[in-house]
Amino acid sequence: MSTAAIPGAPLPVRTPGSRARGRHRRPERPEIMAGSPALVLAIPAVAGPDSRPVVEELLSIVRTEQSGIEVTAAYLGGEDAPTVAELLAAAAEAGRPAPVVVPLVPGPHDFLPELHKLAAETGARVLDPLGPHPLLAEAVHVRLSEAGLARADRARLFAIATAADGVVLTTVGGEEAAASAGITGVLLASRLAVPVVPAALDVPGSVAAAVAHLRATGSERPALAPLVIGPEADPELLATAAEETGCASAAPIGAYPTVGQLIASAYLAALPEPTQEQLEAAEAAAEQQRTSPGAHAAR
Repeated sequence: MSTAAIPGAPLPVRTPGSRARGRHRRPERPEIMAGSPALVLAIPAVAGPDSRPVVEELLSIVRTEQSGIEVTAAYLGGEDAPTVAELLAAAAEAGRPAPVVVPLVPGPHDFLPELHKLAAETGARVLDPLGPHPLLAEAVHVRLSEAGLARADRARLFAIATAADGVVLTTVGGEEAAASAGITGVLLASRLAVPVVPAALDVPGSVAAAVAHLRATGSERPALAPLVIGPEADPELLATAAEETGCASAAPIGAYPTVGQLIASAYLAALPEPTQEQLEAAEAAAEQQRTSPGAHAAR
């Protein structure tokens, strides 16, 4: 019987919940200091109907993850779409700090040398690709489950059963990208409990050889899983690989939420330590907000 049903019993008192502890606690969002550099999300594609929806959704996720980030997408070209070079030049002309450039690729890509060249000319910082990373393995796993090629536990996203008994993790960026994808492949294999072999979509014969290897080692139902966010790969490469191998394929990762989280966390990790002056200014602004008439009225 609850205390509310006992005559004369005191009403329960709401007490503030304690802050969650341990590795499952969501980390607190750090304060973005005034004067911090902007984040430029570098897209290895021309702006268009195939690339814009994914990019815009990822920008929305980044802004939700950390509202203080000034984030803009830069493309290779396209109508009304700024390039990385244009955004870096605009920041320099305005006297703003050189932006932090985050390439929207999960691993090595032909797009990266040009970014590093621009960075050397302007003083901007180009970060590493988003992978390999466990969150990318999670995203690929979910896309496989959506295609009916793997089944995921709703609570932990670990495989219970799988329709595929082997997976080719496809990516773009040549053999170097395929080698890097192998690390994410190991993480994916531990989730699916089936063998995972990486392959490069842009290397002729790479995907077919990976499928042949799986079949030679006992896989009867190999499937393709793109380690591809979307804009960095020609959609025809994905369709051709599935057609030539006769394998079912999951969809690209796209704007899966963890991709936005990776972008935001990469940017935050690249920010310099705030100066004492910035910390004092932030504290003064917070104190002013706490003591303002509007803050008292809200209470």
